[in-house]
Amino acid sequence: MNPEISQPRYTCALGAQATVLAIPHAVPVVHAGPGCSSIVSAFSKLGHHGESYAGGNQVPSTNATETDVVFGGEKSLRSEIDGALQIMKGDLFVALSGCTAGIIGDNTVEIAREFAERGFPVVGAETPGFKGSAYNGHEIVVKAIIDQFVGDAEPQVQNGLVNVFADVPSQNPFWRGDFQKLKELLEKIGLKVNILFGVISEGVSEWKNIPNAQFNLLVSPWVGLEIVEHLKKKYGTPFLHYPILPVGGAESSRFLREVGKFAGLSESFVEEVVKREEKIYYEYFVDTADFFSSLQNNLPYELFVTGDSLSSFGVTKYLENEVGFIPNAVFVTDNPNQKNETELLKIFASEFPEYKDNLFFEVDSEIIRKKIEPELAKTNRALVLGSDWEKGYTKASGNLFQYFSAPVNQQLVISKSYVGYEGGLHLLEDIYNTLFEGKTITNQTYQAKLA
Repeated sequence: MNPEISQPRYTCALGAQATVLAIPHAVPVVHAGPGCSSIVSAFSKLGHHGESYAGGNQVPSTNATETDVVFGGEKSLRSEIDGALQIMKGDLFVALSGCTAGIIGDNTVEIAREFAERGFPVVGAETPGFKGSAYNGHEIVVKAIIDQFVGDAEPQVQNGLVNVFADVPSQNPFWRGDFQKLKELLEKIGLKVNILFGVISEGVSEWKNIPNAQFNLLVSPWVGLEIVEHLKKKYGTPFLHYPILPVGGAESSRFLREVGKFAGLSESFVEEVVKREEKIYYEYFVDTADFFSSLQNNLPYELFVTGDSLSSFGVTKYLENEVGFIPNAVFVTDNPNQKNETELLKIFASEFPEYKDNLFFEVDSEIIRKKIEPELAKTNRALVLGSDWEKGYTKASGNLFQYFSAPVNQQLVISKSYVGYEGGLHLLEDIYNTLFEGKTITNQTYQAKLA
């Protein structure tokens, strides 16, 4: 990989500041140079999500200087944590270290432990940028909270309780809605869900309840695998690894059946739920037949996707299996390591055997452009699911563009999600409504072009 990335899609490990902010009433305390917290805050506003409870300019930071580099910055961090505890109202405080602290060897974890031993809810995590991307930082912070805040609790297992790990907060523009829809899906089959992140989470009480879960559910190809493996080792909690985001009818039904089986739920009850949900979904879906048949000559069928592996795999599977798109290229942008790339290739080949060679791992948006743009010049029947980086040249080519991945600065995203039965229908609405932007499309339109 090139040392420089053009038009990046994620930040460094310190981007895990967003993971902390995604926990209701949790406060990050950053031990890094001036501007580090602001940079990751600016990126985390994709879809104009706002600053959250204690984000943006509210984040306490040591703003480490040359003096800290020379003499050490642990005194500054102690002072910053102490000030945050006095001024900020939080249920959990997580000290995060940046590159400066990591290079000079300041021990963020040990300093956090000093406060924890005095009864304060403080956790420390080593998240300097050189430890990886925000995806790696996310795993580091979650494990730190489990080890230092949840602690060595004796599990009191509650049947039907599940901890859900899925999207990385603020790396996917739809992460908040995704967590909400996953929770709603699982509750339909009678499970009690610790969702842990977002507005529907109950905050630290859910985190304290983590050891008591019957099982952990990881909905992700690779991010979070270290977390659920760690929980299995620490508390003996089994986990179900489901690598595909459930989008649309077929995958949502498969998801509920597999989770229900793993949880030991009544098969007949789960089938009743699936039957009810499919009835609603397919009635809506069938009602679009007139639209598809009358405008079939104008509809796109070539698909290009750029985004994190979780969302990209889920949406691509839905559009290929249920809608009829041809996935010409899927660009995974969350930078998995070589081991995870191998696993992702296996998953992709299993789900898309006809298109197994159309998966690419690329974080540089300019390189992605050089691969997609020539293909768009050959057609006017393509759909590009992507970010701000793909929007301009896709529209210039006369093909369809739909926001799907970070960064998103030209659209407000509140609770949107493509997860579940209803999410698949909403995706169809968003995609095909772009056909009508600034023009009137009818079957006669295409016939006039032929004439």
